[in-house]
Amino acid sequence: MSPGLLRSDDLRAVARKVLELATRAGATAADAVVVQHAAFSAGVRLREVEKLTEARQKRLGLRVFVGERTAVAATADLTRGGLAYFASDAVALARATQPDPANGLPARDALATETPDLDLYDDAAATPSPDAALARARAAEAAALESDPRLTNSEGAEFSQDAATIAYASTLGFEGAYSSSSFYLGVEPVATSDGHMQRDYWYTRARHLDRLEEPAAIGRRAAARTLRRLGARRVPTQEAPVVFEAEVARSLVGHLAAAVVGQSLYRGTSFLVGKLGEMVAVPLVTVVDDGRLPAGHGSRPFDAEGLPTRRTVVIERGRLASYLLDTYSGRRLGLAATGNAARAVGEAPSAAPTNLYLEAGSHTPEEIIASVDRGLLVTELIGFGVNGITGDYSRGAAGLWIEHGEIVHPVEEVTIAGNLLAMLRDIELVGNDLVLRGNIAAPTLKIRRMTIAGA
Repeated sequence: MSPGLLRSDDLRAVARKVLELATRAGATAADAVVVQHAAFSAGVRLREVEKLTEARQKRLGLRVFVGERTAVAATADLTRGGLAYFASDAVALARATQPDPANGLPARDALATETPDLDLYDDAAATPSPDAALARARAAEAAALESDPRLTNSEGAEFSQDAATIAYASTLGFEGAYSSSSFYLGVEPVATSDGHMQRDYWYTRARHLDRLEEPAAIGRRAAARTLRRLGARRVPTQEAPVVFEAEVARSLVGHLAAAVVGQSLYRGTSFLVGKLGEMVAVPLVTVVDDGRLPAGHGSRPFDAEGLPTRRTVVIERGRLASYLLDTYSGRRLGLAATGNAARAVGEAPSAAPTNLYLEAGSHTPEEIIASVDRGLLVTELIGFGVNGITGDYSRGAAGLWIEHGEIVHPVEEVTIAGNLLAMLRDIELVGNDLVLRGNIAAPTLKIRRMTIAGA
């Protein structure tokens, strides 16, 4: 254990103590989360060191209930005296709020009874090696720049690692803790041709250091993605098939996530309100949220309210089978929580995906491209023109133009538009290239027709 870092037992003891103090101050129920986080990053640009940063913090979040009234507070002062004042102030704040019958901890019999090992932690994350980190970043950037003489510049390469220990406890008697880690390496080269510049990137991310892809492979992939953008031009405005490359297809799953979380539903700000049990996509589409996926980027043994995480099928062969709910949103909607509560320190729990992905299909990306007579392969999305209430979708895009099943030239400065519900129902082909580089993922997807606004 590195100097200054507490053991998980110490964090659990802090959580227990603040709950005791809150109860003494008049709370009828409470829960607490204690997070210890250590982050390190190293960046290079054109082979020179651009940054080295390291940060560590310990923070406590407390949620207290006084009957149906509630308040949330956070502190970094974990001393005994500091905790006493903190707990008392949180209870006083709760007394000043309006009562809400949906407030409260989950049912005791719904709490997690075990903390499974989900392969989330690598000891290397707590002990940074600046020399090794810089070597990885330099190797990735060098591999990119040496791939082709047109690669003349770089936005840099970065290696980062994070280690966290999370402890949670509530006055229901639940207590648990787990540790997680994450490692990242990415590079963004710049290419020049005929006075025009293009840039692109590639990266690798894993829970364990030795599971990162090799730096040279990341550099070469970033270089190839950048070079294929040279000579990009606009295309005429038209309606045509659109293929979302896997890396950008995951953004569609991200929009779906925002529509199926409880707070969007009870607030009426989701285009999927009232559609539970209905067909919202073609039968090719199955979307799963799996909080128990081994080494998953969003995996955890229990959620932010002490409920066990689980595998939830959100869309099953096109049918909306489940929402993602925390306890509060479940009560508002008259449904059971799904173990998807998440919280930042100092905020109340709300529903969020764990590992949300659209299941892979049977077609290779090459087969999907070959199926397009005339259309766009999207490799980058720009802007945030998505209306979560109506599902209306309009985003800037760049990519590659397809003619008769072949890529013929790169494309830039176009906008693609449609409606998320219509897009889900217009998916024609699903790729077999699903890779989880984050907690939201999708394979390559072909949508039958969208509006492409260009020249």
